[in-house]
Amino acid sequence: MRKYWYRRILIMIVVFLIAVGGGYYLIEYQQSRLKAEVNAKTASDNMVIPGGMPIGIYLETEGVMVLGTDSITGEDGMDYEPAAHLVKAGDYIVALNDQEINNKSELIEAVEDLGDEEIILRIRRLEQYMNIRMKPVRQNAKECKLGIWVRDNAQGLGTITFLNTDSRFGALGHGIHDVDTNELLDIHEGRVYETSIKDIQKGQDGTPGGMEGIIVYNNYNVLGTITKNTDCGIFGRIDRIDSLFMDQTPIETAAKDEIVEGAAVIRCAVEGKVSDYEIRVTKVDKNASEVNKGIVIEVTDPKLLKVTGGIVQGMSGSPIIQNGKLIGAVTHVFVKDSAKGYGIFIEDMMKNVDL
Repeated sequence: MRKYWYRRILIMIVVFLIAVGGGYYLIEYQQSRLKAEVNAKTASDNMVIPGGMPIGIYLETEGVMVLGTDSITGEDGMDYEPAAHLVKAGDYIVALNDQEINNKSELIEAVEDLGDEEIILRIRRLEQYMNIRMKPVRQNAKECKLGIWVRDNAQGLGTITFLNTDSRFGALGHGIHDVDTNELLDIHEGRVYETSIKDIQKGQDGTPGGMEGIIVYNNYNVLGTITKNTDCGIFGRIDRIDSLFMDQTPIETAAKDEIVEGAAVIRCAVEGKVSDYEIRVTKVDKNASEVNKGIVIEVTDPKLLKVTGGIVQGMSGSPIIQNGKLIGAVTHVFVKDSAKGYGIFIEDMMKNVDL
């Protein structure tokens, strides 16, 4: 009987040790797996596919953007300026008499149907919406005018900087501003298109050069959508990744503290295919007054200097790579020295990527 109790006590001790030990190892296993998952997520967040390919860009605003006001000669021969001091450059007209306005064509059609009666324009100024009462001016029996200059879209050429693991991209490294008001365009939607470089206008001191591309704005050439236009660039989603990224080898992004003055490369397609060209990082300014001018670079590659003269319009967004990591993107050229320019930290661009 005594042996029986000894055996039971021994079994209980063994079971207890197994339970405690198993629980300990289970906790250790779960913690190590969680740590591995966190490390994998961190690594994934820091890995991107660098770009360098040219893209066609098309942006549409919410409503139509006011560029300014003008005087109109009425049918009585007198000059009037009906919108003066009521709207200002940078406002967006989003409705006229409760009719939603999405683009310039809709505004023109709505104005054509007006009579001499007072109207209500609904505008957005910064983040505030307001209704403005005004009276159109009749120029003749068939036409009324508001005396407002407007624009509803923007288009152009740029370079894609990166693609992350969620198919989100960043490009340009700077925002798209209206050419007349210099206001950052507040977009409703936008699209990215396939393009090819047709010609290069070589940059010279005092005269920035540029890339000329062929962009066909149709559904067949759409690569993805643009969701944000910010001071750090344009951002959105690429749907046809294989059509844009021939090389999908990912690299790490660098923190600002990892960037040093010295040798680096920029990646672009000024010769028809994506290639790396030698540059030097001559200054790293973490406290730059403008977010897209934190890196100063100088082109040293003889081939790139021969083809473009340095940095030209259209190269904005070209990835800057140093020590195997993506550190930023080209943003501006020095007007007086086309071999030199600015770049933005990749760390600042990544903050604007939609999750």
